[in-house]
Amino acid sequence: MRQLLLLRHAKSSWDDPALPDHARPLNARGRRSAQAMAEAMRELRLSPDIVFVSSARRTLQTLEALTPFEDGALVEPMDALYLAPWQQLLDELRRVPETARSLLLIGHNPGLHDLALALADPATLARGGADARRLAEGYPTGALAEFTIASPWRQLAAGGGRLVRFLAPRDLSAAEQPA
Repeated sequence: MRQLLLLRHAKSSWDDPALPDHARPLNARGRRSAQAMAEAMRELRLSPDIVFVSSARRTLQTLEALTPFEDGALVEPMDALYLAPWQQLLDELRRVPETARSLLLIGHNPGLHDLALALADPATLARGGADARRLAEGYPTGALAEFTIASPWRQLAAGGGRLVRFLAPRDLSAAEQPA
């Protein structure tokens, strides 16, 4: 079994309207929620072998909050992930070396949410477990979906994942502390 972790970047700042979207940083709440997600990932022992991360500033800052990973991880910042549609994200996942047991992809909506919905077993979403219902409803900033993948990476297809958990920053007490 392989593990796929899909993390949407944490909350970003809109303070500077002249700043290009690609250059927007995390805001204070985003930094707190990214730190809280890092703690949750460590507690759950979610440590990827490889990280694919969008080259946008807010995704790179989200990654900074998560590192270092327990066993180290190969990190690949990718322009192709910036605001990519789910089909493009899936194509990138198919490039993962078969030796990788766990991959973390840090990206953006709507592509990340659409990818998670496409990968999830439709029967799982239809049965409506709490995590599946929450995933179907939306993918907030800083949220993490964990999937198990049975197929080789190169054969990953829609319906090819089993949702293990879905965590949002509001689930993590440290993320919502006042500034």
